[in-house]
Amino acid sequence: MRPHVIVLACVLLAACRSKSDEPSAPEIKKAPPSAASAPAFSARLTRPAPDRLVAIGDLHGDLDATRRALRLAGAIDAKDAWSGGALVVVQTGDAIDRGDDDRAILDLLERLKKEAKAAGGELIALAGNHELMNASLDFRYVTPGAFTTFADVHPTDVTIVRLPHVEPNAKGRAAAFIPGGPYATLVAERPIFVKVGDSVFVHGGILPKHVRYGLDRMNDEVRDWLLGKQKDPPAVVVGEDGPVWSRMYSAAPGREECATLGEALSAMGAKRMVVGHTVQRNGVSPACDGRVWRIDTGLSKFYGGKLEVLEIRGDAVTVRRPEVDGG
Repeated sequence: MRPHVIVLACVLLAACRSKSDEPSAPEIKKAPPSAASAPAFSARLTRPAPDRLVAIGDLHGDLDATRRALRLAGAIDAKDAWSGGALVVVQTGDAIDRGDDDRAILDLLERLKKEAKAAGGELIALAGNHELMNASLDFRYVTPGAFTTFADVHPTDVTIVRLPHVEPNAKGRAAAFIPGGPYATLVAERPIFVKVGDSVFVHGGILPKHVRYGLDRMNDEVRDWLLGKQKDPPAVVVGEDGPVWSRMYSAAPGREECATLGEALSAMGAKRMVVGHTVQRNGVSPACDGRVWRIDTGLSKFYGGKLEVLEIRGDAVTVRRPEVDGG
């Protein structure tokens, strides 16, 4: 049975909830052929190094933890307004699922993007595997409360023809996230990766074959799918070793994985990669001699992990913690 058929069947039967702690990627093995050689990143996915750059990992539906992380980063004040000035913040995806507050988090980040831009800074929210799962109507990790918050969303003339039958409690969320829906359109504006100065940010990990395929190409294909312009997401993105699913660098990379990382970084002209996706129980941690930083600390209520963010100033990379920095 094809992976997208499995996902749809799960939705129809309302039996998608998995007992496992982490989702598995669709079993897509074959990626499309490589694109012609091109620069790894276009201007659209590249930013100059700011004076101060902060990265925040997976938020997973916890609004309180999101606010605390943004305050620790120096991005917002006590009233949740942007206070970071020219600060650049990158959130590496998986803002949603596992908690009740995911709609509120998506809306907060969208508002802060506008406020940051007006202040001369930037908030860049990436798409992770959970955002793309929801666009595939894979709701295994959606809480009852997170279904309820989307109850007022209704299909549009564009989406209703593609919206399958779903259980009553899932109708609003399905209308919101189905490609062409309002929240799928919102996620479509979130890149899969971005390069800021010498650092590359991605939810899972960028492999050399991704660079060869074309990073802009992948980003554009995901965007077109989320907007409802193409039927399926690109296999190279949503496969087991796709950039939103790979754990090659975020689990326990050894010599071979670090060599692969070095090849990818060299191809992108970058010094380091910053990734989420895999919970680091001991907090933010480097690997491969500091060439990868793993920032998913499991800070949401679901995981009960540490509140930490990563700060980059020039070549200095540090971990900010509330007990040290007073956040």
